[in-house]
Amino acid sequence: MAERPPPPPLSDAPLAPGLYVVATPIGNLRDITLRALDVLQGCDLLLAEDTRVTSKLLSAYGLSKPLARYDEHSADRAGPKALALLAEGGRVALVSDAGTPLVSDPGYRLVGEALAAGAAVYPIPGASAALAALTLAGLPTDRFLFAGFLPPKSAARRTALEALRDQRCTLIFYETGPRLRACLSDMAAVFGDRPAAVARELTKLHETCIRGPLSALMADPALEEPRGEIVVLVGGGAEAVATEADADTALAEALRRLPPGEAAAEVSAQLGLSRKDLYRRALALKGAK
Repeated sequence: MAERPPPPPLSDAPLAPGLYVVATPIGNLRDITLRALDVLQGCDLLLAEDTRVTSKLLSAYGLSKPLARYDEHSADRAGPKALALLAEGGRVALVSDAGTPLVSDPGYRLVGEALAAGAAVYPIPGASAALAALTLAGLPTDRFLFAGFLPPKSAARRTALEALRDQRCTLIFYETGPRLRACLSDMAAVFGDRPAAVARELTKLHETCIRGPLSALMADPALEEPRGEIVVLVGGGAEAVATEADADTALAEALRRLPPGEAAAEVSAQLGLSRKDLYRRALALKGAK
């Protein structure tokens, strides 16, 4: 067997000044990109959600950089220092513990402040737990909505779910092991028994994805209080079928502005009903006046 060629060396090209939002692995350290390593090697300051976690990543690739903690508790201290460095033409990299920063992680505030100050911001794409889970859940991927973490209390959680009930796309949530069973129960109560999936420990040794209707996932003993990072995905709501009453209401409104043919075309596009049938109905409504 031929030997595998060595990986390309890291770039020696200097980084342009600016803020680099760097995605890091969500589990498997080999999921780091070469461009991300270039940025981690070339930056002047590395902002990390947890410096201990990021130190392990740097150590795995033989890198050493000035590290500063950047999370919701330290943003008031670390943010101004980073902005001052950017103003001097420095290169600042921002990482979270795992995955893509700003996605249910710190960083949005810093990006906004850097842009307001005229600094360049560069996305360095890579791993994302939400997208990784979407690709193996077996649910529709043409439209999806990332809803992040739901409220921890059931009443507030159900209120948040109610606001998403009519979304006709795959819904993606992050959740913790201790709250998972209660969360699935609330989802079933609000959404009904929709198809769903629970993915955990993505890219790690014990990666799993359990698929099925919400009722089955609620009863699955493997999901009692699973450990690790968890992504819950739920299929979208069914598209409501317009009734004759809906069509008449929409036609009556459209006929106040348009002739019957144009009113029928507009309502057909809105409700997905036959334009020919709507035109006949529009003539009848017009003649009834």
